[in-house]
Amino acid sequence: FLKFVDSFRERLFLDLSYKDYTILTAAQEISVTLFLVRLLRWVIYVLVLYISLPIVFSIFPFSRTWANALFHLIWSPFRGVLTAVWDFLPNLFSIVVIYFVMKYVVRFVKYLFHEIENGKLKINGFHPDWALPTYSIVRFLLYAFMFVMIFPYLPGSNSNIFKGVSVFIGVLFSLGSSSAIANMVAGLVITYMRPFKIGDRIKIADVTGDVIEKTLLVTRIRTIKNEVITIPNSSVLTGNTTNYSSEASEQGLIIHTTVTIGYDVPWKDVHQALIEAAQKTAMVLKEPAPFVLQVSLEDFYVVYQLNAYTREAGKQALIYSELHQNIQDVFFGHGIEILSPHYRAARDGNMTSIPAAYLPKDYKAPRFNIDIEKT
Repeated sequence: FLKFVDSFRERLFLDLSYKDYTILTAAQEISVTLFLVRLLRWVIYVLVLYISLPIVFSIFPFSRTWANALFHLIWSPFRGVLTAVWDFLPNLFSIVVIYFVMKYVVRFVKYLFHEIENGKLKINGFHPDWALPTYSIVRFLLYAFMFVMIFPYLPGSNSNIFKGVSVFIGVLFSLGSSSAIANMVAGLVITYMRPFKIGDRIKIADVTGDVIEKTLLVTRIRTIKNEVITIPNSSVLTGNTTNYSSEASEQGLIIHTTVTIGYDVPWKDVHQALIEAAQKTAMVLKEPAPFVLQVSLEDFYVVYQLNAYTREAGKQALIYSELHQNIQDVFFGHGIEILSPHYRAARDGNMTSIPAAYLPKDYKAPRFNIDIEKT
């Protein structure tokens, strides 16, 4: 047989593959076949020995009892196994029926939620993005119910050993998975709260970035520095979440920045310069128009807040950078110094803080003029 296998192995044995994955190579199949042949050979040896020994023992009167004892010693466990298998067949049939019924119930439920996800089936108050997580929950509950129904039909389900192992596993699960269960519950709550979705620019605690993954346990965010940060869902649920993208596509996101200018500059000039800087910034909407708020009047300066609308919530860093550049250019072009003076100073030969490119060609640093009156 070994020579036959060796001579025809290229025809008899081919790689067992599924798509791009090779389950068993031809060499592995040959090894398994040879192992089974050797195992069968030893089984035949044992069977021949088992049949021949009682025959030999029965020849002599004093050894006939040995033959009966040997036959009973080996046949009793084998008969017990056959009897147990035969008695289990009705329960096995019940298990198979329960499994196939539940399998098609799960398929039907999957079809319903797939239709909801695609928008073909609409239920008032049920959002399409709830379909997949809800299907996962329902599928888990159905399989859990199936296991509860199958459990009494399993062999040994009423034995003390089986009960002890079940209690031990339950205690381990209770002690070791409290935080995991908390995160899973938080993940379910977050799913139905819908505070954000994949691709949104959000801020959780001090972490700001785009949502790249949501699971039952964690939420992953990619920051503008290309860092991927993993946040447990329990932390997301207990903290505050700021979503920059939820209203950006419709009403627009308001970006804002502040400047502090002294009281010597008219506030109308500051408003005009800030709005002009916003209008020069790319990705800032013309309508609604930018606006300026004077948020406080300090002892030595006024705090102005520029507000502008944008729909590009994911590009805030670029927008803010260009906006600040335009504020500097426009203010310098209008001759407005961006200062936050805490005392009033008079220049004597000191240059202004405005860059030379924005100053007139005939600009000269101011000097003190002193008038002396003699009496």
